[in-house]
Amino acid sequence: MRLVLIGDGESPHLLKWARALSQQRDLELWAASTRGFAPEFLFLIPEDRRLALSTDPAHAGGNIAVLKQLPALGAWLRKVDADWLHAHYLTSHGTLAWAARRGWKLRARIAGSAWGSDILVTPNQGWAYRWLTTQVLKACAVTTSDSEYMAARMRELGASEVMTFPFGLEQMPKQNVRKQPWLFFANRGLEPIYQPHRVIEVFAAIAAKRPEARLVVANDGSLRGALEDQARSLGLADRIEFTGRLDATAQGRRYAHARWFLSLPESDSVSVSVLESMAHECLPILSDLPANHEVLGTAGSLELVQPETLLGRHGLILKQDEDLATLPDRLQMLLGEADVAGQSVDADRLGAANRAWIAEHAMFGPAVSRFIERLKRQDV
Repeated sequence: MRLVLIGDGESPHLLKWARALSQQRDLELWAASTRGFAPEFLFLIPEDRRLALSTDPAHAGGNIAVLKQLPALGAWLRKVDADWLHAHYLTSHGTLAWAARRGWKLRARIAGSAWGSDILVTPNQGWAYRWLTTQVLKACAVTTSDSEYMAARMRELGASEVMTFPFGLEQMPKQNVRKQPWLFFANRGLEPIYQPHRVIEVFAAIAAKRPEARLVVANDGSLRGALEDQARSLGLADRIEFTGRLDATAQGRRYAHARWFLSLPESDSVSVSVLESMAHECLPILSDLPANHEVLGTAGSLELVQPETLLGRHGLILKQDEDLATLPDRLQMLLGEADVAGQSVDADRLGAANRAWIAEHAMFGPAVSRFIERLKRQDV
């Protein structure tokens, strides 16, 4: 079976898909990128099976330069003669796949993978975006979603078959270091949609009652300067560390030592960062979004977590109007009594339960294998 990935070849997310797909049996993998390709693609897909359109698309849309490359993409895809076009991020690369299939009369069918804002945000920006999203979803024989909430939205917009599975971990990380009970870690982008200012506000409420509390803010973005100013204005400059972007190894070390993981976006599907944190035995503190409730399941409310209830997933959903003054006491309740070394046995057990749940339910390789087997079936 010949499959062409269509997406941003410089994105770590597309690279992750390419790694998983390259390990599938009886699959010939090709790729077309609107940008270039990350260096690791050299070891996954031969150069003669890759097309780099070398544009510079903006996430906000209006990418006429990308559409101008459609003739080059269509002509290349016609020569490839693939069985499947696998488009990632539906309102951009899904549009290219749909238009190329129609314009160049390709026999390939389309599989579309939604990434989050292409379904949860873009269609709400106007009737034209909604119409386009609907056309792309209707053109897909199969689609994938990383949450039931987003899958339901995709069906509302015209998708027929939606396979739902987390954009999970490729392998379980090592976790053999002692947690710091009041160390918090956040690594979402420093952009408005991720509400990093809210992360600082929440930490400030905790730090007011817990002098030992520390926060590490990884990643970067347009709000970094404003966030550093916010930390200084709150008198927390020496308790909040801004690291910038971290590689996977450095980020793993930060997860490993932190007890808590903060992720408070205003819109999101299931975040791989949340899954990574749980694999490292962190207890996540998440915004009140449907996908976050899916991640934490029925154990997602702090009030439901009891020391004897250790199966499933554990953390806290934080409502937008939450009384932050009570938050430190609620977190202490979850941590339980500390032992002589200052460690919480209950929190360690809850973190271990999070890790076990990820190992059983959120590994990426098995999910991709199921996806490929579905594409191979003749009744798609």
